Amino acid sequence: MPDKSLANLVEYGRHRLSTLSDTDSAKLDAQILLCFVLNKASSYLLTWPDKKINEAQYQNFLNLLERRVQGEPIAYITGTKEFWSLSLFVSSATLIPRPDTETLVEQILSDHCESHLSCLDLGTGTGAIALALASEMPNWQIDAVDFNADAVLLAQKNAENNNLTQVNIYQSDWFRQILLEKTFDVIVSNPPYIDNIDEHLSQGDVRFEPKSALVAEQQGLADIIHIATEARKYFAEQGFLLLEHGYEQSAQVQKILSELGYSEIKTVKDLSGNDRITKARYLLKNR
Repeated sequence: MPDKSLANLVEYGRHRLSTLSDTDSAKLDAQILLCFVLNKASSYLLTWPDKKINEAQYQNFLNLLERRVQGEPIAYITGTKEFWSLSLFVSSATLIPRPDTETLVEQILSDHCESHLSCLDLGTGTGAIALALASEMPNWQIDAVDFNADAVLLAQKNAENNNLTQVNIYQSDWFRQILLEKTFDVIVSNPPYIDNIDEHLSQGDVRFEPKSALVAEQQGLADIIHIATEARKYFAEQGFLLLEHGYEQSAQVQKILSELGYSEIKTVKDLSGNDRITKARYLLKNR
């Protein structure tokens, strides 16, 4: 076992985690866990590399490190994840917000610069998408829904923690609790889109994430079809739908949207250059 200086503990953690990920990621994970134990910023480790921690902190660090060695995501261990510069609470009731989903937020903000706009985030989880949009566009009217009551409570907590309580967050199984009288300029969703036999479900972080937020029937397309179909009832004079999906699903998603009467269909690539977001326009006259 290492001595209890911060520098040695980081190195020990890096070594223990090196079989789980590359060297740089392993070191970063060790630093995050140690900072979490100490309740300090990462700069503290660099400023006081020779400082020793007490026995209780030491045991806590080793316990957290072991959880990470077993593959548990850092976000679930610490209970937090940064998204769009917002600090979000996460739990096993929600997916962990990922950088690729920031592409979805970027696309909405790029396409819509109106100072007033109505937006619906379906399957909000932690509230990441809705809250990121609200942080940039405080005058937008944003509704965010999730079927999972625990996720709704978590998203509400994140809204309060980030002073974004103007977002209306409530429980709904997709559109079920949304009044037909309500209309939206933009509807956005990062829905379940993984086939239930996909081998990736047994790999990496997704092993720990809720399957209900990951898996959909019809080769992963069932929820996308449902959202695209029902969304048409809730658009204003014209509306825009943006969907995150699997990197091999863009052609299928485009076909679904085209058959449902959407136009101006376009797929956007994520940070890794993979097809990830498909967006489309729907005109009221097409109903």
